[in-house]
Amino acid sequence: MAGTSANYYAEHMNSAAVTPIVGPLVTLREVTQSDRDPLLAVLLEPEVSKWWVGYTAERVEKEFVGNTEARVIEVEGNCVGAMFVLRGEDAEYPTTVMHLFLATGFRGRRIGEEALALAIREEFAAGITRVTLDPNIHNDGAIRSYERLGFQKIGVLRDYQVRPGGHLEDALFMDLTRSDFPEGPALPPR
Repeated sequence: MAGTSANYYAEHMNSAAVTPIVGPLVTLREVTQSDRDPLLAVLLEPEVSKWWVGYTAERVEKEFVGNTEARVIEVEGNCVGAMFVLRGEDAEYPTTVMHLFLATGFRGRRIGEEALALAIREEFAAGITRVTLDPNIHNDGAIRSYERLGFQKIGVLRDYQVRPGGHLEDALFMDLTRSDFPEGPALPPR
């Protein structure tokens, strides 16, 4: 998600509230002002900032707080990450793009998979037929997690992400369709 324009998110925010989605372990909810500092702390973790580059308190506030396309990933009352759920507006192409990050201390419990599954189920129920992800080609852990959930590798997005120092890196284009998972992907076993 690094390199995404902060202006895009500012332009696409509205005042509609985000309805919380509650799973066995994960709750997805709207991002509030009190989430700014916990989200920044996660974004500054070395294993997160490697992929989500250049975040400051101001940038977190601008892109996440009050943005109805952003969701906090909450576990046991703790803000442990966030995701963007970017639903397309063209009825001919019912696709949603998702991006997420998770605190390193909460990895290995399939929390990201549960968060994605919950969000995807909501999108499918709203008529979306395809969800896409575009992780950095070198983000092996995320790619394995997405494949466990049912995402398919579609292809490589060449020179997709501007990295620190200005060099470009590829991303892997992945998707999951409602025709493969009519009710949405299964939640990870708990």
